[in-house]
Amino acid sequence: MNFTMNGSALRKYVGVALMMVVPVFAFSQHKPSAPAPKSAPAAHSSAPAKSSAPSHSSTPSKTSTPSRPATTSHTGTTTHTGTTTQSGGTTTHTGTTTHTGTTTRPTGATTTHTGTTTHTGTTTHAGGTTTHTGTTTHTGTTTHAATASHVAPGRTVALKGGGSASVRPNGQVRSINRNGMQVNNGLHGGRTVVSVHNGVRVVSTGGHGGYVQRAYVTRGGRSYYSRTYYYHGGYRTGVYVGYRWGGYNYYGYSHPFWFHAGFYGWAYNPWAAPVYWGWGWGGAPWYGYYGGYFAPYPVYPSAAFWLTDYLISANLQAAYAAQAEANAAAAGDAANNAPASDDQVASNGQGGAAPSGPVALSPEVKQAIADEVKAQLAAAQTQAAAQGGASGGAAAAPAAASDQAPPPALDPAQRIFIVASELDVVADGQECALTQGDVITRLTDTPDGDQKVSVSVSSAKKGDCASGKTVLVAVDDLQEMHNHFAEQLDNGMKEMASKQGTGGMPKAPDTGTVPSDVPPPAPDKSASQALADQDKAADQAVADAKGQAAGGGSQ
Repeated sequence: MNFTMNGSALRKYVGVALMMVVPVFAFSQHKPSAPAPKSAPAAHSSAPAKSSAPSHSSTPSKTSTPSRPATTSHTGTTTHTGTTTQSGGTTTHTGTTTHTGTTTRPTGATTTHTGTTTHTGTTTHAGGTTTHTGTTTHTGTTTHAATASHVAPGRTVALKGGGSASVRPNGQVRSINRNGMQVNNGLHGGRTVVSVHNGVRVVSTGGHGGYVQRAYVTRGGRSYYSRTYYYHGGYRTGVYVGYRWGGYNYYGYSHPFWFHAGFYGWAYNPWAAPVYWGWGWGGAPWYGYYGGYFAPYPVYPSAAFWLTDYLISANLQAAYAAQAEANAAAAGDAANNAPASDDQVASNGQGGAAPSGPVALSPEVKQAIADEVKAQLAAAQTQAAAQGGASGGAAAAPAAASDQAPPPALDPAQRIFIVASELDVVADGQECALTQGDVITRLTDTPDGDQKVSVSVSSAKKGDCASGKTVLVAVDDLQEMHNHFAEQLDNGMKEMASKQGTGGMPKAPDTGTVPSDVPPPAPDKSASQALADQDKAADQAVADAKGQAAGGGSQ
């Protein structure tokens, strides 16, 4: 047999062989394999101890064994393309492999894995020269999304005559919704009652007062509302601007006056030399109690840092006073041989979210507050400068086309908030409290269906929610924190205006003020009675809910 063949025939047979062998070789490289199964997490238990304000303690315990069946879906796609061209001696092979896997767990965690691999090889034979070029691309994307339970533990009781009550696992009434009135009993003993009837909003806060809000005036297309605050026999008033967003109403603090622009600039910019300042808090009970949490700056490079300590201290004083009132009320019930009411006893003894241990405001958190102070000072300076030529010496209200705007609490630039009143939230399926002086950071900008956004606990006092926890907070509550911050900043500026040039603080420029064109309202002297009537109705609602909850009612 004659095995001799010319060069042309040889190239022909080699080309045919490559066309047959390369696809088989490429196909053999793709070997899908099943992923290793993931084991369920081990059960865990913890029993955190909790201690709050004086004469008040509880020890919650928590044991949970999560069960997490997993459903795994994997999809793989492999494409191989081989091309052989004899003319010019060029052979090209391209292979693309794509793997997509999605793992879903019923507990609300979803993991997605996407990988793409591309192999490209080119071989060229020309004039005895061989060139090999290889390109490999790997792209991987992994997404993890997990949602912890934010539903408070306990049960719901349907109340006779309408409404419902939420009952904690230990049998205490957490909240009541009845006839347009919402009652919330706090873990640390506070109680907040809110009702809206015929456009009048009444908010009472335990035994130390509250406010009544009514429609007031319209300016520049915006609706303004008057608030009359009543506290231990005294009245004060404020003006709030309305916001309508996402089908809900919110109310923002309206400055009653503006300082001249130069004073805001003096407060914003660094002082010529750091200032040593004595606050005189050494013998104050609140300062001794929260000494492990808060310490003022040793020196103040600018007024912004002085105002930061002013704001924090004011909130801690309020927290101490509120807790003292709750303790006094609980002691009164004990003296009368009456069981302590739900708004006088910390009620997370049946498994609360891990409360924080000894903590302190970190320099980073204080810096974030100082940055927010500076941001508001800068905004106020701009506003004051714009109002400098207002007719009649009155500062005009901020221009706006309508009430249809998001409230300041949802401003993407506004992230840090100081808690202004007791607020109960849920972390990891258990309740915990946030109280005055705790600091939270907003994480999300869009409210959920319940008008809540995710926040992270940046700093919290001993016995409150542990720092680092992620919880849901209502936009309305965030807005009230923002309002309180703005009002306290006004108060701090007035305090600083009265002290500038003394105690080592440098002298400030003109500290005069210009009133807003929305004048302050006269006090609503019916507010005290409205608050008393609401508290009486809330007492009756709590008594009814207790009785029905004890009878085993539920829905």
